[in-house]
Amino acid sequence: MNTLLAIVFPGQASQRVGMLKTLAAHYSLVEETFSEASEILGYDIWKLVQYGPFTELNKTYRAQPAILTASVAVWRIWKQQGGCMPQIMAGHSLGEYSALVCAGSMDLRSGVRLVMVRGMLMQEVVPNGCGAMSVIIGLNDDVVFEFCKAAQQDQIVSLAGFNAPGHVVISGNKAAVDRVNLFCKNAGAKHVFTLPISVPAHCALMKPVATRFIKELEKIKINTPSIPVLNSTDVCIEQEPRAIRSALMRQLYTPVRWREVVQYCIHQRIEKFLEMGPGKILTGLIRSIVSNVFSLSVNDPVSLSEAMKIDWN
Repeated sequence: MNTLLAIVFPGQASQRVGMLKTLAAHYSLVEETFSEASEILGYDIWKLVQYGPFTELNKTYRAQPAILTASVAVWRIWKQQGGCMPQIMAGHSLGEYSALVCAGSMDLRSGVRLVMVRGMLMQEVVPNGCGAMSVIIGLNDDVVFEFCKAAQQDQIVSLAGFNAPGHVVISGNKAAVDRVNLFCKNAGAKHVFTLPISVPAHCALMKPVATRFIKELEKIKINTPSIPVLNSTDVCIEQEPRAIRSALMRQLYTPVRWREVVQYCIHQRIEKFLEMGPGKILTGLIRSIVSNVFSLSVNDPVSLSEAMKIDWN
């Protein structure tokens, strides 16, 4: 019997200048995949990814297509090399779009266009510098929740992501997020840091985006995924295109339930996780949630080789 595998895809904040450079030196599929994306975007996204500047790459409507394309490139190489097929796919926020593309639910061009428009709409609703997202490590969820309520002062700030035990994300108006950050530091949080994200995702500030974004979703052909995709909105696997669209729309303004996604996979007897895309954020989170499970980030020749050598039987 094959080892049960889940392949997961990172979300925004994993972008960096130079990502996938060494993988591209060994596999032409990387630049070929980015070339496809560039045709839709109308600019050379590979050039932006390799040379920056980071301030430009960090803009939501550029970062999201870049991360999705990078993730799809790694998956294509994995398939090309005969890598083990997963029982489940999942993605963290934006990573869910990567999972749907890789599972055949939508094509790359549709996925790239969708996340570009998604990023633009998100930025329009909350201008750059007016919103923020922060990671809080080392405090109980309930404590951070109470701090969010205390810090609102006619603004919005709320829990936007449950990443791992004692590891949450908050999102909202920048001033309100700053107040929560201060409360958490004073309460003894181990780490409090602002994410390199230009919009406050997964909170009520994004609700105005949803009604406009659903129209974009309706333009995209969505198929039943060939590999089950576990969403982080409801922590369930959807097969029907209408249900997939609904979850993607609601994802804009509801928290990412990553901790529950990983726990769901464990309950399905998943034994190994491979993170495909830039960085290794999810690999670290998975190890924080389940200490005795195998997790590896795959985004360069060394990690790809390591993953290919795993005994999947």
